[in-house]
Amino acid sequence: MIYGIDVFSFHDVLEICKNPKKAKLNKASKDQILKSQQNVQKIVESDRCVYGINTGFGPLCDTKISADETAQLQYNLIISHAVGVGKPIDKEFSKIMIIAKVHALSKGFSGVSLEVIERLITMLEKDIIPVVPEQGSVGASGDLAPLSHLVLPLLGLGQVWEGDHIFETAEILEKHNLEPLTLGPKEGLGLINGTQFILAHAIKGLEKFEYLLDLADLTAAMSLEAYRGSESPFKKELHDIRPFEGSKKVAARMVKFLKGSENMKAHEECERVQDPYSMRCVPQVHGASRNAFEHLKLMANTELNSVTDNPIVLSAEESISGGNFHGQLMAMPLDYATLAAAELGNISDRRSYLLLEGKYGLPRLLTESSGLNSGFMIPQYTSAALVTENKTLCFPASADSIPTSLGQEDHVSMGSISGRKFNQVLGNLVNILSVELMFAAQGLEFRRPAKCSKIIEENFALIRSKVDKLEEDRLIGKDMLAIAELINDRKFVVN
Repeated sequence: MIYGIDVFSFHDVLEICKNPKKAKLNKASKDQILKSQQNVQKIVESDRCVYGINTGFGPLCDTKISADETAQLQYNLIISHAVGVGKPIDKEFSKIMIIAKVHALSKGFSGVSLEVIERLITMLEKDIIPVVPEQGSVGASGDLAPLSHLVLPLLGLGQVWEGDHIFETAEILEKHNLEPLTLGPKEGLGLINGTQFILAHAIKGLEKFEYLLDLADLTAAMSLEAYRGSESPFKKELHDIRPFEGSKKVAARMVKFLKGSENMKAHEECERVQDPYSMRCVPQVHGASRNAFEHLKLMANTELNSVTDNPIVLSAEESISGGNFHGQLMAMPLDYATLAAAELGNISDRRSYLLLEGKYGLPRLLTESSGLNSGFMIPQYTSAALVTENKTLCFPASADSIPTSLGQEDHVSMGSISGRKFNQVLGNLVNILSVELMFAAQGLEFRRPAKCSKIIEENFALIRSKVDKLEEDRLIGKDMLAIAELINDRKFVVN
């Protein structure tokens, strides 16, 4: 893969994270970078006043800066904007930010030198990864604060991860015989303008959401087996006459998961007319969340292959001070995806509740000795708490805006908050699904000797390899965590 030339997908970025040498600069990308840097240098040598190249920033855009002060201007920009707070984001998020930033700068519209871009690649390859605080971006003039922390190590400042530990940058640069860089005209601004913090949260969230969508379908099928519900709501004919792609895909997956199930055959002679919505409407609800996933994937892949700093340098004669840094284009899809992920948890909790009611051959609270034992009563409380927490996280951050920069930046996206909330909801969803999987596995115990489909039997065995059938009360919290670990390690067979 070639930075600045090839079209990257979010999956490509995740592959580069694992093996940074999968992406490189070639002659064409280097030529683009060098030409853009030369264009900036010509602007500096001219008498024209161009924002961010020979002027101050934000409300100081009308203050002219001399050529002699250019390096100090760029240095001051980065150190003054590195004001993030809160815990560091995960190291992988920082790596994604570097990859996305290098790809955008390499397109040759930002004026950042080849030396600076190559240093970022070197840091990635040597696993010298900047420490970036999670809070402080309003997602409009780019992710200014987090991106400033991302590039502080170029100046020999800030902190970096090396392996699993955090060190002062100066110590690690010395260890690797790397000198701090001096930034030229426009370089500081090109480095910290952009949406790479928002984008990193979208990319990492998409990776997790993609798996959890598949897992939610499997989990629903396991619950349906335990409940001995009907598979007729998943028939192709039903979804062909309301042909949303998401619901069609989920319905087909449910048919696949239930194929050959003896529990489904046992349901054929029962007197139930229809199942509750959380069983019957899985294609419509999970399908709507899949549609949201596809929308975010499209937006993220577009953003990944875009130039998002400011100003954009088209030539030595033309630069445009625009708004490509504004995060609204990502903030709204992220808020939509957050709601979609939360709804997977909402309907999962309802299915868990159904399995506890003691209907259709299942014992109350999924235990044969309730009273003395609480059985699975309380894990559903945890699920309910997480579902409600997710609901509180669904308020769209993009619906808010607080003016900054003395009103120069009078509408901001808050997309960084959208991205962080999206990943929080996904983290909660893992634990919600772990509760349902635990309940479904227990429910299937009471359907023996009837066999499930092959894929559900395989996943049932996986759960039982970590969590035994509940006979009497024990520390169920450990069981929930064990299943959550299986989810995070992607051990479930979901396709």
